[in-house]
This record gives sequence, structure tokens and C-alpha cells, in this order.
Amino acid sequence: MRKVYMDNNATTRMREEALEAMLPYYREIYGNASSIHAFGRPARIAVDEARAKVARLLGVAREDIIFTSGGTEADNLAIKGVASALKSKGDHIITCAIEHHAVLNSCKYLEKEGFKVTYVGVDKDGIIKLDELKSAITPKTILISVMWANNEVGTIEPVEEIGMLAKEKGVLFHTDAVQAAGKIPMDLENMPIDLLSISSHKFYGPKGIGALYIRKGTKITPQLHGGHHEMKKRAGTENVASIVGMGCAAELAKKEIPEEVRELTGLREYLYKGIISKIPDVTLNGHPTKRLPNTLNVRFKYLEGESIVLNLDLEGIAVSTGSACTSGSLEPSHVLTAMGVGAAETQGSIRFSLGKDNTKEDADHVIAVLPPIIQRLRDMSPLYEKGK
Repeated sequence: MRKVYMDNNATTRMREEALEAMLPYYREIYGNASSIHAFGRPARIAVDEARAKVARLLGVAREDIIFTSGGTEADNLAIKGVASALKSKGDHIITCAIEHHAVLNSCKYLEKEGFKVTYVGVDKDGIIKLDELKSAITPKTILISVMWANNEVGTIEPVEEIGMLAKEKGVLFHTDAVQAAGKIPMDLENMPIDLLSISSHKFYGPKGIGALYIRKGTKITPQLHGGHHEMKKRAGTENVASIVGMGCAAELAKKEIPEEVRELTGLREYLYKGIISKIPDVTLNGHPTKRLPNTLNVRFKYLEGESIVLNLDLEGIAVSTGSACTSGSLEPSHVLTAMGVGAAETQGSIRFSLGKDNTKEDADHVIAVLPPIIQRLRDMSPLYEKGK
């Protein structure tokens, strides 16, 4: 059976170069990076080199990169850390209705702690309503957190415009760039972004390691207390091997982004055209052009997405209904709901997220296998009978 993996927004396959770079730090170079003796120094050098590679991916200074356990911790550190550091200045935070739950649940936690949070809506394509965002800013607003690109539909938000608005109002701006980093070009040096979260396993690095960019001078309170690691921003012994793997993946991503953008955009459009040419009642979720090159989210009328996922899995094809972090939930997607998609249609949505390993032959296989699955499921659906 042909195996096709199209769930790269959930996680990517770690590239061989990253794995090979990591192995010596499990074997020969096992010292603690905070130790000053001969066993620790090579580990410290490796961490510093990896930090520089991650910084180059984003176009920032290496001393502004803080390693974390992943995107979720980076989001928590940014949002809770700023809230704690600036609570004497204000108690208001603004975010977006379609954020990842690492952001939404951090904000909900802060609401329980007495902070006020405004959740700004989006249009039908998933683009944040800038007028609504602007009008939500008050003298008590201390942070705006809006993702760079959405994990479910791939819509790319106007982060530069949001950052400029935040800067004009003297408000810090954080963006969750977990899905964007390594997929589209970034140069933060001249962008009005104060904090940015990324995760290694979204761009072919190891799981369990991420980073938070903190612009120099940004006030933030550490959320983990212990030693003086990571410029006193994040306590805990450095995960040297994973940091090295992340650095390797970041370095290669930086070189390959232009070509990968071209290839994945073409493959994504080829897949989409193939699907809509053979299956009726299919609608694109997300912005038609302002979208990640690898992400295709479509909804199939009259159907329930989990059934499609399971049937494709039986054919060796891996896709998802949306965020991996909400897999198994019976609740409709909060992203699609915020975009104005009805509950029934939300349930019929599927996300294809492509990666560097995917080929035209993979797309052809999906285009061949999917139509009979959709027709079989629709034939069993009472909703389809009503819709005929």
C-alpha cells in the first residue's frame, strides 16, 4: 500500500541532517552546557552556534533567542511573562478568535487572574478585522498577540500592520509564528514585532524544543524558576542535543525556503484543482492567496470530517480535520466557526498540509482515492439525501 503523509502542520518528519547533528550530543559530548570544565564547554559552544542559526532564520540577534520546550511554552512565556512584568501599567490584552489554544488558554488563565482580554474577530477568509483591533486598544492595553499564520486554514495575518499599530499605541506585540517559521521568509530586524514563538518540529527539526524571540529591552517575567539559564529568562538545564537539531533544521530551512515556497504552492494548487474537478460541493477554507504555501483546508458538504480521515487512513493517506492539539474533540473548529462557517459544514472540513517529501505522485494518489470515499460516505448520509 502506498503511504502518503499530508499532515505536516501537525508535525514534520525530522530530517536526517538534524538527527545526525544531534547524535554526538547523546554520546561523546554529554556535558552540561552550564559547566565550565572540558566536558561542558563543547556543549556550550554547540548551544551558542545553534542559537545563532535560529536567529539567522528569523533575521534577529542571537542574544534575543530563548530556547523553550516548544511553541506552547514559548506562547505561555510571552503572554504570561509580559502580563506579569507590566501588570502595574495595565491589565488588558488583545488577541484573535482563531489563535492556537496555547495562546487562547493562556489568555483565559490570565482572565481568572484578573486581566481583561478582548478576542478580535476575523473575516470569512480568516483575516483579522484590523478596525476592530484598533478600536479595542485602550490606555490599559499592554499586549497584542496575533498569530502569523493559522494552523488550520493557513491564512497569513497582516502582522506588520498589526505591529505598526501596536507600536503607535505603545503596546507590545507578540506573534505565534509556529506554523510560519521555516515555511515563509522572515526578517524581523526591521519589523515591529517584540516577541515571536517558534517550534522546531514544524520545520523538520526534533520535537520538544522551540524558541521565543524577545526583542532587546522587552520586559518579561520568567515563568520557570531555578537557575540562571537562557539569559535568566527560562530556568532548566539546556536540552543540548535537541537545540543542536533545531539549529541544523533552521539553517537548512533558511536556505531552502524560496524553492520550497515555489514547489509547495504549485503542488497545493495541483491537489486542490484535482479535488474540485472530481468532487462536487467542495469549498476552500482560508484566504485564496494569503495562505501558507503548504496548507489546503477544504470542506465537503453533507459529511463529517472524522469519517473522511479514517477512510483515507485505511488507504494509507494521513490528513487531519484541523489542529492536532484538538484531535478527538467533538466540538466544531473554533477557527472555522469564527470565520462564519456553520456547525454542520465545519464538521466536514479536512486539512491537507504538505511537506518537502510530498510529490505530484502523492497528490495523484489522493485525487484518485478521495472521490469514491466521498461518494460512498455521502450515499450513507441523510444530509446528502436532503441536499440532492
